[in-house]
Amino acid sequence: MVSNINDFRKRESPTADWLRERFAETRLPEDPLDVTMPAGSERWPAEMRDQLAATLKPAGVLIPVIERTASLSVLLTQRSAALKHHAGQVSFPGGRMEDHDRDVSVTALRETYEEVGIAPHHVSVIGYLGPMPTITGYAVTPVIGLVSEAADLVIDRTEVEFAFEVPLEFLLDEDNDRLVERRFHGRSIPMLEFHYEDQRIWGATAQMLLMFRKYLRK
Repeated sequence: MVSNINDFRKRESPTADWLRERFAETRLPEDPLDVTMPAGSERWPAEMRDQLAATLKPAGVLIPVIERTASLSVLLTQRSAALKHHAGQVSFPGGRMEDHDRDVSVTALRETYEEVGIAPHHVSVIGYLGPMPTITGYAVTPVIGLVSEAADLVIDRTEVEFAFEVPLEFLLDEDNDRLVERRFHGRSIPMLEFHYEDQRIWGATAQMLLMFRKYLRK
């Protein structure tokens, strides 16, 4: 078993079987509101931590890893500028858990189909990350899914401007991390982002990718 991200440089590329193996022991969180604070949040302003710890609503997103012929890539979306939350940001497909959703995994798959047209039968769920709080008041559970290359995208333009892919190897390489400063309540906060081609991946989405990578390094 590969146990260290540096081992990626000794092989051609990470594989779908390797991902399945790494996430095989993960389980859907019993409580979708039992959140884990992002790494480094202990250095954030108290107002920001309090906002993240406020009353949260459960939500689910899919981390869609697409199985291309020669490599794996991660699908992300550029949110519509007209949305109430996360307008214009890069994010994973997903959204708020509805009363009729059995669990947040169902939420993630339903929202993915609604937003980008990937049907659930094209997704093989291989694992889960723990719920993470967001500034907008959600406890978001990332669901990791392998997506068939045969899946066609049908973008809902009311929610998504466009979708794009980033090579998984790019996201797993720490040399591609960007340390930036963000302002919150007049204070500067160090955060990590990813910049791929002309896309900036930041905020909660970047934090989820860092969680994803951290889990793979265990």
